[in-house]
Amino acid sequence: MRRAGDLVPVLPEAAPGAWHESALVIAFPWSIGFGVIVVVGLAGLYFNARRKLVRALTERAERELLAERARADERTRLAAEMHDVVTHRLNLMVLHAGALRIAAKDEGVREAAEELRTAGCQALAELRDLVGVLRSGRPRLPDVLPDRLSSLVADSGLQITLIEHGDADVISPAVRRTMYRVVQESLTNVHKHAPGAHTAITVHCGPSSVRAVVRNTAPSSTPDPVPRNGTGLLGLRGRVEMVGGTLTAGPTDDGGFEVDAVLPAFVPT
Repeated sequence: MRRAGDLVPVLPEAAPGAWHESALVIAFPWSIGFGVIVVVGLAGLYFNARRKLVRALTERAERELLAERARADERTRLAAEMHDVVTHRLNLMVLHAGALRIAAKDEGVREAAEELRTAGCQALAELRDLVGVLRSGRPRLPDVLPDRLSSLVADSGLQITLIEHGDADVISPAVRRTMYRVVQESLTNVHKHAPGAHTAITVHCGPSSVRAVVRNTAPSSTPDPVPRNGTGLLGLRGRVEMVGGTLTAGPTDDGGFEVDAVLPAFVPT
């Protein structure tokens, strides 16, 4: 009969696989626990990063909302300022021009006063549209109709030849407005710096680009001493570049001046 101590060396020989199975049983739960710890840790990092991202996006949205409110308040303030100051002055100009048209005995003075009154009324109408845009915050200005160029030429009082090629309907509204402003600013410069000059306006509307060239001859009389600060053309160039176009302007060999604007036919609005 064997004692209990004699049985110990016999156990590994009697069951050689029992030791290895018990080691696996001990190691397997440990590996599961380590995997759970890793998964929980990664999940914690993910949710922590997600909370930070949501908080950052919320704070950014709040800042943008506050900035938009500030811009809206500024638009309202500018609209009120324009209405109170500019509109008041234009109304006075229209009233005085109307009174001068009635009181003047010279026919030329009456015609000039009527032109001044008409221009003041048109300026008031355009100013009201702009003030409405500032107050309402609409994202776009009213469209400029294709026939407005002919109206602009007819109302200018200058010697102008207008030549138009192509279909103006293919031009997007933003480009149409920009082209109109190019011609308008160019005619304003002719009024200031080239009295008595003849002006040729050529507009070509193609499928992919629009070109407007305004060229005037040398003035037939000495212009009034108006300072040339260049801000009009500088602002016009910025407006043209804003829609992806280019503008060149400068004197011509015959003593005149030329403005040449090339714009893309389509700009999203």
